[in-house]
Amino acid sequence: MLWAALLRSGTGAVLSHQTAAELYGLTDKAGAAIHVTVPTARRIRGATDLVIHRSSRIAVACHPVLLPTRTRIEETVIDLTQTARDSDEAFHWLSRACGSRLTTASHLQVALGQRKQAQFRSELVSGLTAIANGVHSPLEYRYVRGVERPHKLPRAKRQVLVTLGQARRYLDNLYEEFGVAVELDGHAAHLVHDRWRDVHRDNAMTGAGIITLRYNWADVTRRACEVAVEVGAVLRRRGWAGTLRLCGPRCPVQRWHP
Repeated sequence: MLWAALLRSGTGAVLSHQTAAELYGLTDKAGAAIHVTVPTARRIRGATDLVIHRSSRIAVACHPVLLPTRTRIEETVIDLTQTARDSDEAFHWLSRACGSRLTTASHLQVALGQRKQAQFRSELVSGLTAIANGVHSPLEYRYVRGVERPHKLPRAKRQVLVTLGQARRYLDNLYEEFGVAVELDGHAAHLVHDRWRDVHRDNAMTGAGIITLRYNWADVTRRACEVAVEVGAVLRRRGWAGTLRLCGPRCPVQRWHP
């Protein structure tokens, strides 16, 4: 079917977007339609089962070896960010591609730089910088962008490997100098044994001198300022000498006194 779609679309056509993503294993969801990118001037009629995209960059976007012919992984990822509903979904594609080790943040930065026009450009540039610094998920990026950075909290280390006895675990955010960890959970609910596993881990971290604060998606997206106040207060008690910054006129940080 993929080959038939390419033949139907004519010389120079390549599989792209969600279809190319499926071929790379970037998504396990099989789309109902096949996405094909063709030269800008080409018009295809009657292909109701195809989603046609047009580009003047097919020559540089096409992978030189893989068959069926498709866009390079970096081009595929940037294409997906351009059809995303919002910047969070766009960041999802960046983090998924890098987290799956299909590409790197630096390669995606190069691909993005080759686009004259790009939706969410500033968010994508910022997101790729965050990924290069260890941010792995949209929630982690929301924490950096909405909590840590605008309120001038110190910069945490991301995805830090910690060994406790024979157990090894990664901490989402570790303010190493102050012995404070911030863990982020994007799931709406946890099974009881999962919650207790987290409690046991937090207890072990406390025994090692690291205080753990936990936040979910609603905390980071709806209570970002309050979370910054809470994290800042704990950091101050552990020796941080900095001062929180207001992110806006209604930021509750103004009511926080170190």
